[in-house]
Amino acid sequence: MDLDFLLPWSAPLEPGHLVRRYHRFLADVVLDDGRAVTAHCVNSGTMEGLVRPGARVWVCAAPGPGRKLAYTWCAMELDGVRVGVDTILPNRLVRAMLEARAIPRMGPYETVRPEYPHVAGSRVDFRLTAPGTVHDVEVKNCHLVYPDRRGYFPDSVSVRATKHLLALIKERRRGIEATVLFVVQRADVQSVRPSDLHDPDFGAAARKAAAAGVRFRALRATPTTEGVRVLGTIPVDLAAYNLGRPAAWRESLRPHSGWERPAKAV
Repeated sequence: MDLDFLLPWSAPLEPGHLVRRYHRFLADVVLDDGRAVTAHCVNSGTMEGLVRPGARVWVCAAPGPGRKLAYTWCAMELDGVRVGVDTILPNRLVRAMLEARAIPRMGPYETVRPEYPHVAGSRVDFRLTAPGTVHDVEVKNCHLVYPDRRGYFPDSVSVRATKHLLALIKERRRGIEATVLFVVQRADVQSVRPSDLHDPDFGAAARKAAAAGVRFRALRATPTTEGVRVLGTIPVDLAAYNLGRPAAWRESLRPHSGWERPAKAV
């Protein structure tokens, strides 16, 4: 289903080229005006296939109290496709869309409550409420797209993501509606799969959650100069599949994944 929703950037994008990603959360970038800056890399995962020195990237200024770094790495271009790399942005995007009633088929709701403590030891990204209705929504960022044009989540083991699914199963057993909403920040994707290759426990939990009545949906979005634009909804495919081709694709992207680690003192 086609959509057209734009979440503006918090500050104008500044173009440059990636030098390196290191210490997991740091990225050195040379901006087009010649300045060398260190940007916060919000993505804590391997960023499979995205860590390409010399790649076109965009950062945005992020001043504020407590900030150690003045910039955040927001997007990059990969083989002609712009990819959003800020894993916090999808929650901002979904909140804006929920408050604007811009996501179709979410059911009736009057209030949007972020970071709601729905079960012991776990918070859901959003709780939607209306008289007689409670609906929990968990948002997951997806950036890994293989040549089959499917998005795969996660791109490394995510105990936390599996925990979120198990919490939603508990909510469904209590009669609460529940949705997992993937946000794929790139336009070259046609559907989303749980990555049994990277995290088989998450894949098993996703299928168990679907059997319990948890809904799985996905949005396709793309970074633009003005902001992140939602292009539409795409299907989520929970069927089992052969891991042969994904394993080969992962191996081919290994040189462009992860981060430089500091040498251990001797």
